[in-house]
Amino acid sequence: MAESAITNFPSQAVSDLEKMTQEYGLKVGRAIEHEWFNSSNSKYLNSKNNFHKLRLYARGEQPIQKYKNELSINGDLSYLNLDWKPVPIIPKFVDIVVNGMSQRAYEIKAYSQDSYGVNKRTEHMESMMRDMASKEFNDVAKQNFNVDLYENDKDTLPETKEELELHMQLDYKQGVELAEEQALNVLMEGSKFDLTKRRCLYDLTTIGIGAVKTTFDWSDGAKVEYVDPANLVYSYTESPYFDDIYYVGEVKEVPINELVKQFPELTEEDVKDIVEGPKRSLKTYNNNSNRDRNKVDVLYFNYKTHKNNTYKLKETGTGADKVIEKDDTFNPPADMDGNFSKLERVMECLYEGVLILGTDKLLKWEVAENMMRTKSNFDKVKMNYSIVAPRMYNGRIESIVGRITGFADMIQLTHLKLQQVMARMVPDGVYLDADGLAEIDLGNGTNYNPQEALNMFFQTGSVIGRSFTSEGDQNPGKVPIQQIQNGSGGNKLQSLIQTYNYYLQMIRDVTGLNEARDASTPDKNALVGIQKLAAANSNTATRHILQSMLLLTSETAEALSLRISDIIEYSPTKEAFIQSIGAHNVATLEEMKELHLYDFGIFIELMPDEEEKQLLE
Repeated sequence: MAESAITNFPSQAVSDLEKMTQEYGLKVGRAIEHEWFNSSNSKYLNSKNNFHKLRLYARGEQPIQKYKNELSINGDLSYLNLDWKPVPIIPKFVDIVVNGMSQRAYEIKAYSQDSYGVNKRTEHMESMMRDMASKEFNDVAKQNFNVDLYENDKDTLPETKEELELHMQLDYKQGVELAEEQALNVLMEGSKFDLTKRRCLYDLTTIGIGAVKTTFDWSDGAKVEYVDPANLVYSYTESPYFDDIYYVGEVKEVPINELVKQFPELTEEDVKDIVEGPKRSLKTYNNNSNRDRNKVDVLYFNYKTHKNNTYKLKETGTGADKVIEKDDTFNPPADMDGNFSKLERVMECLYEGVLILGTDKLLKWEVAENMMRTKSNFDKVKMNYSIVAPRMYNGRIESIVGRITGFADMIQLTHLKLQQVMARMVPDGVYLDADGLAEIDLGNGTNYNPQEALNMFFQTGSVIGRSFTSEGDQNPGKVPIQQIQNGSGGNKLQSLIQTYNYYLQMIRDVTGLNEARDASTPDKNALVGIQKLAAANSNTATRHILQSMLLLTSETAEALSLRISDIIEYSPTKEAFIQSIGAHNVATLEEMKELHLYDFGIFIELMPDEEEKQLLE
C-alpha cells in the first residue's frame, strides 16, 4: 500500500491552498521520480541508453564487442588480426538530411487576429474596392478639376478582384505586424536559434524526437534554449506533438556552487545534507560509479493543473457592484444575510518545481510566473517546453537512424570478412620440376639450374624443356616450370563486395535517401529531369523531419510572441528592449509600445528551394 501511495499522483480535486503547499509539491515530484527512475525497469535509463546507442551509430562510433562476438570462436580472437574500427556509413546519410534541411530558409509571418487588427484590414480592403469601383470618375475629377479623390496609390491599384486578393495576401502588412515580426527575429537571433535548430534537426534524424524550451526572467528577457531529449521526463502521451501532457521536466547534473547561486536561501546545513545525506537508491537511473561528488541530479519540472478563481460580488450602498478576490474555500451559505454572492471561474494553471533526485529536498514549488496564455483562449496555459516526435506510436519513438542500424551492422561484418579474405589470400606462384631441368643441356657449357630457369622465365616468359629423356623415353617433366593460379580468394572478394553493396542499397531503400539526393553515383545514361525527380522523391521521404522542425519553430515563435507581450506590459526593462529592436527598424518604435494590446497568429512561410525556384522561373 505504501508503494502505491508513492506511485500515484496526488488528487487534483483539492483546494488551491492545498496545491500550493510543499507537501503537495513533494508528492508530485516523488510520483514523477517513481514513474521514471525508481521502477524495476527504469523508463529514464532505457530511453537514455537507447538514445545514446543511436547517437553512437550516427557518429560511426558504435561498440565493436558485438562484432568480436560474431567472429570469435568461444571468445578466442588470438588468430584474428583485424581493424575493428566501425565503417562510418550512417554519418553520411545523417549529414545529408540535416545539412540539406538546415539550409532551407523561412520567414516568420505575424497576422493580427484581434478585432482591431481585423477591422483595419477590412477597412483597407473596402477602401481599395471603392477606388477600383470609382476609378473612371476619379480620373475625370483629377483631369477636369485637379482634385485627387483616390484613397490609395493609383499606380498600385489592383485591376481585378483576384489581384486584390493577392495584394491582401502578399503586399498588405500593418505596422504592428511588421513590429511583431521584427521583435521575433531579434529575440531568435539573440538566442542563437539557428544553432538550436540545427541541433534539433540532428536529434529528429538520429533519435526521432526534438525539444526546445522558452524561458523568461526580468534580467535576460525571453530566450530559447536547446533541450536534450535524453534528459526529458513527461506524462504518457500518444500524440506526436505532446499537446496533452500534464507534466514535463528535465534532469540536469548541477554543480553545488551553481545550485547555491540558483537558490541563495539554501543554508550550509542544507547543502551538506544534499551532498552527504541519505539517498533513495537510483541505481536504475544512473549506473556511473565515477560520479563527481560535487554535482547532484536535479529534476526541474512543470505540472499543469486547474485553479479556481473565486470572487465575492458585493452590492454597495450606492447600488454599484464591488468584486473582491477570495480563495476557493470561500463558500457562503445560501441563507446568509447580506447583498453578496459568489462568482467562480476555472482555468488551467502551471506550477514549477525543483527536486533533488533520490531525496525529499524540494527546493522550489510555486505557481509559475509569467504563464503563457493566448488572448483568444485565456483559460488555457502553454507549457515552457515544445516537443515533437513525428514517428511516435504507443509511446515508442522511431527514427531514421533506428531503421538502419541492422544494415550498418551487416556492412561492418562484411568489411571485417573482407579483411579476413584479403589476409588469407596468397599471390600466384610457379611450379618447378627439378628432374625435368636435369635432362636439359644448353649446349654452351653452362648449367641450366633452377635459378637460371626462374630468371629466364620471369624475364622472358620462355621455358626450355625436353620431350624425351636421354634414354629416349617420354619425359613427364617436359614443361619444367608451370604457373600456379591461387585465385580462389578472388571469387570470395567479389561475393563480399556484392554483399556490401546490397546492404548499402538496403539503407538507401529503407531511408529513401537515394543516389540522386547526394549525387554520389549519378547514372550517366539518366536524363537531368529524371535525376531531379529522384532527388525530389528522396526529399519527400524525409519531409516529416522538416515539417517537425517547422512546427517547433512555429511553437517557439508563438511562445516568444506571448513573452514579448509580458516584457512590454510588465518588465522594467521594456524601454531597453524596445530600443534594441528599434535599432534595426526605427519605423516600428511606435507600434512596439502597443504590441501587448494585440493578439497575433504566427505562421512559418518556407522559402522555395532551388528546384521550386527553377520551376517558378
